Amino acid sequence: MNFLIDHNLKGQAALLWGTIAAEGWLEIVPIRFVTFDQVNLSDDSSDYIVWQFCQTKQMILITANRNMKGTDSLEQMIREENTATSLPIVTIGSKERLDERVYRERCATRLIEILFDINNCMGVGRLYIP
Repeated sequence: MNFLIDHNLKGQAALLWGTIAAEGWLEIVPIRFVTFDQVNLSDDSSDYIVWQFCQTKQMILITANRNMKGTDSLEQMIREENTATSLPIVTIGSKERLDERVYRERCATRLIEILFDINNCMGVGRLYIP
């Protein structure tokens, strides 16, 4: 599964990736973290563009700050565009706490749980972790 890392999580995503790797999950589950730069999305892409991109490319967005401000906000897109086959958006509850090993491990574990249970996560809109 490919995860699109929101531009506000670049440094923390590297820590999260390291935790997933250290726990041996990469040997069991194919996971790839990609950045906006790698997929040619601008850091100032609207939430609408990001939502559409993720759904079209079958990627799960990991974010910490997408909100409901404006008519094209991520939350608004979920409310208007979400279907039973839409991939969820994963929102980190506290990106600052990703610096804490235990919190980061809980987030990593929850991401893996989501992957193993992806069929039951389709259409839920947003999942908060840990």
